[in-house]
Amino acid sequence: MRERRETAVRLWFDMWLKKADLGILHLFAPDAVYIESWGPEYRGAEKIRHWFEEWNTRRTVLRWDILEFFHKGDQTVVRWIFRNRMNDGRREEFEGMSLVRWTQDGRIAFLQEFGCNENRYDPYRDGPEPQFREGAALWF
Repeated sequence: MRERRETAVRLWFDMWLKKADLGILHLFAPDAVYIESWGPEYRGAEKIRHWFEEWNTRRTVLRWDILEFFHKGDQTVVRWIFRNRMNDGRREEFEGMSLVRWTQDGRIAFLQEFGCNENRYDPYRDGPEPQFREGAALWF
């Protein structure tokens, strides 16, 4: 079962890298819920497919590397690194995790992403008072 779940997650990531729907409606349950790390939520496999197709008109995934999987019961956690380029040239890169809950027949029922900024630092490096970076924080 673990291997089947990992294959399904790899297929999902490959779809983004190839900009190709290789079976979204088979991968996700009809009433699946997908929550992105920064807030958007998509309900239903058809809506997830629409988001996928529309998103890929504006951006390109350059990297989505799986670092490791964790499995427990009907859930899988995937730790990964993600990078994309927007059509205007801007780039985003961050680490993240996805929490996946599976249906009895092996489809994704729920997927929630959690992101983590890769541009980390120690605010106490120079003493007991924190020194935070200027500018807006990237919240995921």
